[in-house]
Amino acid sequence: MSDDLKAVEVTDGGVIADVRPPPGSKPPTDELRRAAESRGNRTLYGDAWYRLRRNKLALGALAWLILLVLAAVSADLWVPQHFGKPNAIDTALIGTSRLLPPSPTHPLGTDDLGRDMFARVIYGARISLTVGALAVLVAVLIGILLGALSGFYTGWLDALIMRFADVFLAFPYILFAILLLSVLPEESRASIVPVVLTIGVLGWPSIARVFRSSILSVKENDYVDAGRALGASDGRLIIRHILPNAIAPILVYATMSIGGAILTEAALSFLGLGIIPDPVRSPNAVSWGRMIDDGRMYLTSNAGIVLWPGIAILTTVLAFTLLGDGVRDALDVKMRD
Repeated sequence: MSDDLKAVEVTDGGVIADVRPPPGSKPPTDELRRAAESRGNRTLYGDAWYRLRRNKLALGALAWLILLVLAAVSADLWVPQHFGKPNAIDTALIGTSRLLPPSPTHPLGTDDLGRDMFARVIYGARISLTVGALAVLVAVLIGILLGALSGFYTGWLDALIMRFADVFLAFPYILFAILLLSVLPEESRASIVPVVLTIGVLGWPSIARVFRSSILSVKENDYVDAGRALGASDGRLIIRHILPNAIAPILVYATMSIGGAILTEAALSFLGLGIIPDPVRSPNAVSWGRMIDDGRMYLTSNAGIVLWPGIAILTTVLAFTLLGDGVRDALDVKMRD
């Protein structure tokens, strides 16, 4: 059989189709063929993870955040015992200069009270990461609920929820947080709950607006009309059909918002409105923002007291921002290759 006959085939309708490659093109290699097959078999989120792995900046940010979380969670196991707890004073420094530079005993030096800076930075990650994650979780839950109701039902309910969000957005964010925390008694701030609720409650309007816009675009699709024609309830339509297809922008916004929540917590702690260490309830509570506040008077003589927690805040917030950018690009179906 000649090559020309091998290059044509008869379709079901009896039409002869030319399946020869275009002139000058190279036949697909096995590697390209396997790549095309894998793209066809991937789901939306599987394809997003595939693209995220190819983003070196996002992958490096994710690796840094994983390392930071593991270090904070396991600090009790590997931080040397002679460092003491983060708020413990090195008794060997009593009667001597307590502002020590970095040394083998104290890798990041000590502060004005003789407390080890390395231990304080590691334990400070617990507070910052926990507050950031939980505050964004609270904001996301409130924002998704109100945004879904607003975008799905529209009408007077939409107007009411959006005007309520406008009231929150009208107040300066940090000033509103200062106002809420300043009216609380100090003993209530020995835990992270007041700070988490304050940041979370003030952060929901932006998420609600983003989710409302996503709901408005998704609910016009044919599969939503088909579900409604089959008798699906509003709750089933929202949870089973609309939410999975509208959640992608919220994942991006939430990832970036964790960095913003960490900055807000650091600012509140710097102003003395963050978490207050309690000998009984929270003996190991230490915040990066409070560390900067404690060391600001030594900025010219011993900048490390401010430098190390500042670097921790900078790298953590930058990592969440880069990861959020990577998630956004990964979930963008227009960038699918």
